[in-house]
Amino acid sequence: MNFFLETLRVILMCIYYLLEFFLSFIFARKKNIAGEIVLITGAGSGIGRLMALKFARLGAVLVLWDVNLEGNKETARLACKIGAARVHEYICDCSKRQEVYQVADQVKKEVGDVSILINNAGIITGQMFLDTPDMLLEKSIQVNTMAHFWTVKAFLPAMVASNHGHVVTISSAAGFNGVNKMADYCTSKFAVLGFAESLASEMLAMKKNGIKSTIVCPYLVNTGMFDGCETKWPCLLPIINPEYAAERIVSGILRNERYILMPRVLYFCNVMKSILPAKMVDVLYDYFGVLQVMNRFKGRTKMTED
Repeated sequence: MNFFLETLRVILMCIYYLLEFFLSFIFARKKNIAGEIVLITGAGSGIGRLMALKFARLGAVLVLWDVNLEGNKETARLACKIGAARVHEYICDCSKRQEVYQVADQVKKEVGDVSILINNAGIITGQMFLDTPDMLLEKSIQVNTMAHFWTVKAFLPAMVASNHGHVVTISSAAGFNGVNKMADYCTSKFAVLGFAESLASEMLAMKKNGIKSTIVCPYLVNTGMFDGCETKWPCLLPIINPEYAAERIVSGILRNERYILMPRVLYFCNVMKSILPAKMVDVLYDYFGVLQVMNRFKGRTKMTED
């Protein structure tokens, strides 16, 4: 195919997909996931639990992973209470490769092949980089990044074999922008964003268009993980309600959305970061309070978990 025809084909396809994108806001088609096996890491609390309950109402088979035994059991109990067809709970430290593989094999034998994988588990230290112990730096990367490698390696082959599946990556707004007192967290979230995009590209190259990818990048979610954090202008960058976050993520998965940014102003912010001079970006970071957002960070405590 010559240059002119190839260019014309690309222009027409871009117009078509642009129209499809805008029409999706009006005619939102959602896929039926009844009977699909949905695995959620970090299901014992926060948006992991809320997503599990929403998938339960949609008739999905739930596979719940968490290191917190009691939290995971409570999620399973709540899911059963609202009529979940099947719920399977497993204790798994996703930062440990062999443990992930071992529990994954158990899931395949006892439940079946996972068709929707949601990598949600995450941790944050919330300290200045030079004050953060090496052990915690390593743990952030192990939980927030490496765990995605192990779970995807465990469950993607079955999706590839059937050309059917969905990999959901919970990254963060900190996966696009470096933030004060979040050096390890931002590093890990930048990494999983790149991993998810590369994985989607691999599926495209393999012509496995039945395997979907959704990358979720929320601002601060009020689950306790970011307890103590404050936002300078709540009208522009609000701390996100967990119920809204879970509903938005599940809805996006059902519509096969590639990216979910919350709040929507983040789409604009990321475009501005790409085109503005670096010093202007620094001024805007200060204006939006990005430099101070972690000043009163406390993180999860027993009280916030309760």
